[in-house]
Order: sequence, then C-alpha cells, then structure tokens
Amino acid sequence: MGFLSLNRAGAPSAALEIAVHGVSGAAVERRADGLAVLSHATVPLPSGTLTPSMTTANIQNAPGLADAVARVLERIGKPRQIGLVIPDSVAKVSLVRLEQVPAKRDLDQLMQWQMRKAAPYPIEEAVITYAPGIRAEDGQEFVVSLARRSIVEEYEQVCVTAGAHPGVVDISTFSVLNAMLAARPPDGDWLLVHVAPDYASIAIMRGVHLIFFRSRGTEAGGSLADLVHQTAMYYEDRLQGAGFSRALLSGAADAPADEAEFAHGLEQRLGTPVETVDIRKVAALTDRIAASPFLLDTLAPLVGLLAREGSPGGDRPRASERLSGGTAA
Repeated sequence: MGFLSLNRAGAPSAALEIAVHGVSGAAVERRADGLAVLSHATVPLPSGTLTPSMTTANIQNAPGLADAVARVLERIGKPRQIGLVIPDSVAKVSLVRLEQVPAKRDLDQLMQWQMRKAAPYPIEEAVITYAPGIRAEDGQEFVVSLARRSIVEEYEQVCVTAGAHPGVVDISTFSVLNAMLAARPPDGDWLLVHVAPDYASIAIMRGVHLIFFRSRGTEAGGSLADLVHQTAMYYEDRLQGAGFSRALLSGAADAPADEAEFAHGLEQRLGTPVETVDIRKVAALTDRIAASPFLLDTLAPLVGLLAREGSPGGDRPRASERLSGGTAA
C-alpha cells in the first residue's frame, strides 16, 4: 500500500514501534542460525503526542514524534530501511469465510465488498490486506485487516522525516504472533494476550491459524481479566474449543500491576498456566544486552516483524499480510 511499499529492497534489518507511550527500535543481524539483536533503544513520548484511532488523525505533534524517531534511529545505527509496527487500534481485524475462493483479481474486489459495511469511513479511503486462515468444510477463512490509508501514511511519513523508509507496516499484536510463529508454533489451540498502555488485544490461534481476534481500548468498561474470561467462554461455546495448550502474555511488564500478579489473575480465569513471550527463542541477545522483562516485551513485536520479513516467501506461517503491501481499495 502507498508509495513507500515500492521501496522494498529485501528484508529490513531494523524495526521501529510507534506507540502512545514511546518509540522503540531494534537492529538485528541475520545469521545462519537465526537472528541476533545487536542494538535497541526506547524514547518516551510526552502525553498527547499520539492518539491512536481508526478514523481520525493519530499524530498530534509530528515534529516531536519525528525527533523521537530520529533519536531511536541514531541509537540503533541509523538504518535507512525499516519495518514499522503501529498500534492495534489503528486497524480493524475481521475473519471472513468464503464458500468458494475466486481468482486473485476477483478476490480483491470481493474483500472490498465484504469490508464495506465494516469500515467506519468510505471504503475508497481504506487499505485492505488479507491472508488465508483456517480451512473448514464450509469454506476458506481469511484474516482481513482494514486501515485508513491516510492514517497509515501518517506513521510512514514521520519515519521518512526522520530519515528512514518503512517498507513494511503491521500492527503490534500480529507482530508478536509472528514472533511465536517464527519459533516453533505451539500445538493445538493457544491464546495470546497483548497489553499496551492504551489497549489490550486477545488472539486465539489454532496451530498456525488465527481463529479469534479482539482489541479493546482502555476507555471501555470492565477489566481485562473479565474480557479474557468472556473470550474463553466464547471459545468453548462457538469455536469448539477443547482447551488451550498454552496461554501467552506480552506487554504486561509495563502494566500498572505486577506482571506475576497479573499473570496469576489470568491463570485463575483461564484455568491454564500463563507464560510470558520470550523472543530469545527467535533472536539471540548479544552479551551486552540484559534481558529484563520490560526489554523482552519491547522487543517482541520488533523481532516478530523482522523474523517474518526475513523468511523466504511462503516457507513460514504468518499471522497477517503487511498493511503496506496489501490490496489498496
């Protein structure tokens, strides 16, 4: 999507995440035995710099954000080509099932038609990306992401201003899922709870396929534990769930509650042990990098995006297609 997608010249070796609380970045080296994180940096953002939304302008202080991006880029080696992770709340994610799958050109048009009612703005202003999901007796499911083109371009442009070109863009939770898929994907059904300061997202995977996704802003009522419990009930009642083989937590190191206490609360709701996402199964850390819980949470979406993009075409499952390289409505 957009002119920046034309700049793709191989897999990026660095990624940035722009989030409401700050800008984070990491640079990796691609080795024969996998990725290695060479450097990382985080620069906090003043309150009000960024207000993620699906419909309205997100960046309230573009010069301030561009300065933060430039400072992160400086600390990770001034990469020119990057992957970019943006907040989940920018995109709407849907699961669309088709009884029959048409040819690519007709499929693009069908996805636009399917998402027209779901879009909170004219579909002509959208970028739509989709990837095959699980296949069932009654058809093929697709994971469909919808974002407003002008909003994605806001994030891309602030990176260009700071001196880097985002050749690939994706949302945070999909990038964490891709970190898990780049390692050995868990068997059976598994769940990811991804927590950010301004939203929380829940994804349920059946092997390598996404079968449920929900993202909720912190302004919504009810606790996250209640939302997880409701999701578990839906999973059992509507998705023929037989129980989770694993339950994973990402982002909670920056949550107000203690991470261990937070995970324990989820375990009580799920009846399943909860473990935190550890990207060291995907990317080694160099000796000088200490693996604190906060750093592992910070690196998870960055490493996930880079591990996914470094995979030769088609040989690794992916949670989504990139927002910047999909079908533009």
